[in-house]
Amino acid sequence: MTGSLHGAGNSRRVFAVLWVVFFFQGMTPGFWIPSLTNILNAQGLGGWVTAAFLVPPLCALVAPLAGGALADQRVPADRLFVVSSLAGAVVLGIAFYCLDAGWHPLWFIFFLGLYSISSAPTWGLLATISLSHLPHGESRYPLVRVGATIGWVAGGLVTSHLLMADASVTAGYASISAKVAGAIAALLLPHTPPLGREEGSSWGRRLGFGAFKLLRQRDHAVFFGVTVVFSIPLVALYMHSPEFLVVLGDERPTGTMTIAQATEVAAMLALGALMTRFRIKTMLLWALGLCAARYGMSAVAGVNGLIVWHVAGIAFHGVCYTFYFITAQVFLDRRVDPALKGQAQGLLAMVAGGVGPLIGALFCGWLRHTVVRPDGSGWDVFWAILGGIIAACFLVFALCYRGRREGG
Repeated sequence: MTGSLHGAGNSRRVFAVLWVVFFFQGMTPGFWIPSLTNILNAQGLGGWVTAAFLVPPLCALVAPLAGGALADQRVPADRLFVVSSLAGAVVLGIAFYCLDAGWHPLWFIFFLGLYSISSAPTWGLLATISLSHLPHGESRYPLVRVGATIGWVAGGLVTSHLLMADASVTAGYASISAKVAGAIAALLLPHTPPLGREEGSSWGRRLGFGAFKLLRQRDHAVFFGVTVVFSIPLVALYMHSPEFLVVLGDERPTGTMTIAQATEVAAMLALGALMTRFRIKTMLLWALGLCAARYGMSAVAGVNGLIVWHVAGIAFHGVCYTFYFITAQVFLDRRVDPALKGQAQGLLAMVAGGVGPLIGALFCGWLRHTVVRPDGSGWDVFWAILGGIIAACFLVFALCYRGRREGG
């Protein structure tokens, strides 16, 4: 596959197209995910916040694996990405129309779930395409992936400061244009045919369940197990951080949330060089340790009421997310057989975007209603508990993950 990419001019073209596609891929959720809790609260639907963050990961449990299996065995990854993106744009528009029209909230939740099914494979597909075609993919992948972060920032800033839609369904409508633009740009992606060989036609293989055999290896089992648990408290970033910003006096929380993406940009620009100097294990431990400290900062804000501590924690989130999940994608590309690479990326998307967030939506929603009181107190306990979970992940990974001497 990479043999067709000889020549600096062609490599620059591939890089540019991937960057643009990533930009619109990140811009789409950047418009509305940081605003979702406040949008629902403005509609008098605060009781549906947990469901809104619960159903999408539930619906996305199998989709990333199935998408990865199709890309490994049957359908070119670039074409599968285009179809998934266009389908996602349609159902996302219907979802926000249901909310805007005052239909029963279940309709919004239903179509939000369909959006998750259609869009869940797209992040793994883009990782597979990028790491397959980019020369020196491990060092250059973060440089194209940063396009998604900048797109997210752009979406959030437009929502807050141009559309003034921090609590309006307009944010959802605006995201549709970005989703369609990403699909159109993806038509220029390099052809990425399946790398795997057919080994039968069982439903398990078609759905990508072959990726689960990776868990027979100790390091993979530790990595995926820690990723599931680590993803649980991360749900609180967009589920409750904007709400806490409002409690602390911020009138433009969606724009403030883009600080996480701003630091994510800086982290990605540095990540390629760091991964050539440090082991994968070291990078992942940095991410877990910094994230535990990040939740500690928000806990301090809950104690003293100073917004600067919570904003600092949000800023650290960008670094933590990049160091963990972008490193994780490179780790899988290094360690997994080519015939399973798409499914491995799908398994990562499933645990990080499905299993972990599913448990996290339930747990964080329960924890928020249990420890946070109507007078606004209790946020310190909320963030401290979540930080403690991440600290436990740090210890488990440090003690149980062995890695390889050559950078593993």
